[in-house]
Amino acid sequence: MFHCNPLLIKLKKQLNGKKLRVKGVVKSTKKGFGFLEVNSNKNYLIPQCFMNKVMHGDKITAVVRIENSREIVEPETLLEPFLMRFVGQVQIKNDFISLIPECSLINKTIPAYSHNVKASFHCGDWVVAEMRHHPLKGDQQFYAEITEWISTKNDCLAPWWIILARHGLERTAPEMPEELIQPDDFHRKDLTALDFITIDSDRTEDIDDAIYISDAPNGAWTLTVAIADPTAWIPEASKLDLIACKRAFTNYLPGFKISMLPQKLSDDLCSFHPYKRRLALVCRIIIHKDGILSEDIQFFTAWIQSKAKLAYNHVSDWLEDIGEWQPENDVIIRQIRLLHAIFKSRSAWRSHNALIFKDQINYRFIFDEPGKVRDIVIEPRRIANRMIEEVMIAANICAARVLRDKCGYGVYNIHKGFDPKLIDKAILILRNNNIDAKAEELLTMNGFCALRRQLNTLPTTYIDSRIRRFQSFVKISTEPGPHFGLGVDVYITWTSPIRKYGDMLNHRFLKKLIKTNVTERLDEKIILILDERRRKNRIAERDIKNWLYATFLQHQAGNNNLFISKIIDVRRRGMRVQLLDNGAMAFVPISFIHNIENEIICNQETGIIYVKGKERFRQADTIKITITDVCIKTHTIIARPI
Repeated sequence: MFHCNPLLIKLKKQLNGKKLRVKGVVKSTKKGFGFLEVNSNKNYLIPQCFMNKVMHGDKITAVVRIENSREIVEPETLLEPFLMRFVGQVQIKNDFISLIPECSLINKTIPAYSHNVKASFHCGDWVVAEMRHHPLKGDQQFYAEITEWISTKNDCLAPWWIILARHGLERTAPEMPEELIQPDDFHRKDLTALDFITIDSDRTEDIDDAIYISDAPNGAWTLTVAIADPTAWIPEASKLDLIACKRAFTNYLPGFKISMLPQKLSDDLCSFHPYKRRLALVCRIIIHKDGILSEDIQFFTAWIQSKAKLAYNHVSDWLEDIGEWQPENDVIIRQIRLLHAIFKSRSAWRSHNALIFKDQINYRFIFDEPGKVRDIVIEPRRIANRMIEEVMIAANICAARVLRDKCGYGVYNIHKGFDPKLIDKAILILRNNNIDAKAEELLTMNGFCALRRQLNTLPTTYIDSRIRRFQSFVKISTEPGPHFGLGVDVYITWTSPIRKYGDMLNHRFLKKLIKTNVTERLDEKIILILDERRRKNRIAERDIKNWLYATFLQHQAGNNNLFISKIIDVRRRGMRVQLLDNGAMAFVPISFIHNIENEIICNQETGIIYVKGKERFRQADTIKITITDVCIKTHTIIARPI
């Protein structure tokens, strides 16, 4: 039947005249053959005999042929290799080293050599390698060079080291310079007599903020926020400054952190430990009883001394009248009460005029020993967390306004709400759910905030989850701009300078304004560094969590234990769910929802799954699932709805 196909006859005529070449991406299969994906609607078979020339993910050109009345392609030119720098596991046979790439999409074993890495390799070791030879470059076979040794097979921290190496991230905090740099020559106010307090997790050592509150006329409060001042120890463009710039953030991972700064600075010299005299950059602002921030904002440098290190859970328990913890004295009680009053005033103002954060669930991994997860517990944002968050947001708004008005630039966080190119799709979803909306209103901050406040009153997060994909991302900018997600006209962060390099830069801008009222514009390249490093850190944290979740839950596969889960996303072949007890993500295949494929529709546009024309599941629903399979290699969890 195929030899009479007019399309094939036409193609044969074309091929007889000249070679037909196509460009695409290689997709491998477990059966040995592959496909060249040219676009979403067209792909060509790559026979098994040609797959030894290419790697899954390679971007190539290929020559189209007709064999047995079927179109196939033979790889010809490498345009862009998929595998360049990669993590692999060592295999040794007859004294020859080969690597199994730590990538579930690649099932090749790659011969390797090592010239510059001084290590004795053993089977199962993890290493970093770079591809040096490729068959489409004229080489006989794939060949890689080992460039870095990572860990042994049985290292309990191997998941951390492997993923950090995969993303090119550091494993330890930077070293402290041999000669300790003396603090800068700022004239600082002595505020050590004031009753500053800190509230953090009871495990926190890098304590970077302290507060002191006093009464002001007409029911207002004077809020003094002191922030640790690492720029006093780190000169601009110094070796340590360049290291901090490269790292950009302290990397918080399950089980431990990797500091942006030497721990001697972050956990000691800059940290507001009780009764230690410390350098600070200070913001002083009057907050009126209706929650409005005064326009009279003061920034100055100072010496402070914290009078108490308090813990979120203890303060929350005390305010909620549970537990046994009590503040040590009346001074601490007064500071907590004043902070609570400011919190209620500010959050009430923001709930009507801007936006407030909905409470989110945080999950913490608890380890019996390094690398072994004993449990995963829920850590809700309690009242004390929200109180500190509220005053830090106020301090950040104040700094943003000062930098905008006095120099016109800084390291700003910008969020402009809905993407104008996608606004019509968001409006369609809203109208289909009986919410009237107009593009010209939603593209303004007031309109965006009004919609967010309305969505927060709904019984489910379905509509909210559907329209979030049409919003723009928060970005870092040197130019001031609005932050729709907070409902404020301008926003920066400066309250975590020992954890964020962008906050350190904003410290320098503020201190230059204090000292000389003159600042220098920031190099735009730094913004790119901050964006890229934040992305890498987030991906690394996600990858490590997925690895730990798979290891922690593998014994649950097939035992029929029930887990309450929330549908996060609906996809063409199933849905993603989050287990609410521990935060793990799982995938529910379409075959587990209904076993007759033509009777089920997974509508990605609406986020609804239909079975026999009737709605079965929708995004944001809470359902019960069991875990059917856990793949340790890919760190994926497969679940079945009950």
